[in-house]
Amino acid sequence: MEKKNCPKKHELNRREFLKVLGVGSAVTTAALYGCKTGNTVSAEGGMIGEVPSGQMTYRINPHTGDKVSLLGFGCMRWPLKKHANGREEVDQDAVNQLVDYAIEHGVNYFDTAPVYVQGWSETATGIALKRHPRDKFFIATKASNHRQGARTLQDGIEMYRKSMRELQVDYIDYYLLHSVGSSIKDFNDRFIDNGLLEFLKGERKAGRIRNLGWSFHGIQEVFDHVLNMDIQWDFCQIQLNYQDWRHADPRRNVNAEYLCAELAKKNVPAVIMEPLLGGRLSRVPQQALALMKQVHPEQSAASWAFRYAGTPENVLTVLSGMVYMEHLQENLRTYSPLVPINEQENTILEQVTRILVNADYIQCTECQYCMPCPYGLNISAVFSHYNRCVSAGRLLKNSHDDNYRRARREFLIGYDRSVPKLRQADHCIGCDVCRPRCPQRINIPQEMRRVERYTEQLKQQLDF
Repeated sequence: MEKKNCPKKHELNRREFLKVLGVGSAVTTAALYGCKTGNTVSAEGGMIGEVPSGQMTYRINPHTGDKVSLLGFGCMRWPLKKHANGREEVDQDAVNQLVDYAIEHGVNYFDTAPVYVQGWSETATGIALKRHPRDKFFIATKASNHRQGARTLQDGIEMYRKSMRELQVDYIDYYLLHSVGSSIKDFNDRFIDNGLLEFLKGERKAGRIRNLGWSFHGIQEVFDHVLNMDIQWDFCQIQLNYQDWRHADPRRNVNAEYLCAELAKKNVPAVIMEPLLGGRLSRVPQQALALMKQVHPEQSAASWAFRYAGTPENVLTVLSGMVYMEHLQENLRTYSPLVPINEQENTILEQVTRILVNADYIQCTECQYCMPCPYGLNISAVFSHYNRCVSAGRLLKNSHDDNYRRARREFLIGYDRSVPKLRQADHCIGCDVCRPRCPQRINIPQEMRRVERYTEQLKQQLDF
């Protein structure tokens, strides 16, 4: 696909960024006081100071007047624990604690889906939220019929009603057509030809859906087609981060600059996913981190990314999958209140982006849509370990590198610790079941072979 929206790949001009999205003094913040006492530790291990209370930044949905927290809680990766029988299950006590802390500190948007956390997310989220007054939170869930075999009208209606039951609510604040973007035919198969969109529009009219929208991963043709349909979309969920602003991979997505501008023309608020690009923007290469530290020695790479994602005025909320309290606390500090990205910082991020787009990353966001693998492989964990080595600058290019022995040992030992041997890349048989599930359009078997080859070279101490 031709990237008409990217005239100068080497620039991330903030003036254009702000002009397109209308960012300015209208950004809503709370007063700069009211912090709770006690220091906390950031996700990087550094001290981040007090966690503010009563200072959350909010944005207003122009269609319903909802006052939505700029930090949204993504419920894709709830904490897990081992059951007595050895199987994994959601750690409900940990979920409850995270939800309680988030609501206490001003977070009111919770995003889930029937397919998240092996199908457990809606249940766990519903249990945690049921303990709070219904007017204290907005719940978002999805019509996750993007896999074959669940695309009839009856399937869609049952999925919708099951979400209501699992979440223990009698209306859904934000309901999305899930993972739209692969083709217009696929969209029509899932939502138009079977009558599901008409049904959902009826539910919105009846008040059981308060806001109707869609999440986008895919090609510009589909985005334009869906956005320009004869329907008032109340919101749209898109991938936005400082790398994808003008450097989205055209095989997998569309530049966020274009997406945001088109949504703004239609007065459709944007809900943001992947502000950290699957965690990669929280563990940038050392030379990139050094640039950030020159300006803000105390700020983490993640906080830069979250501030960037929250800066556009058209952004309603920025989702973060916060499994650990440290992540939640750091993000609360970033958005309580938001300090928008300025000119100097944007110039730094231009330089960081140039480093990132030339890196040897596997473009996995760890969404786990590819899971479960029929052969038990932990695909996202394999890619995550490989990408961590890329971020740390420890991906070996030559067996004669000065740090070869150390980097070889760290990769192999770390690989075995993070991914059980039977779930590693060398057990991939290339069945291709995972490939159509990936919203980033990654050729997963091919990338698994790349990791396998690299690992085998290290094991055999072969030359590169």
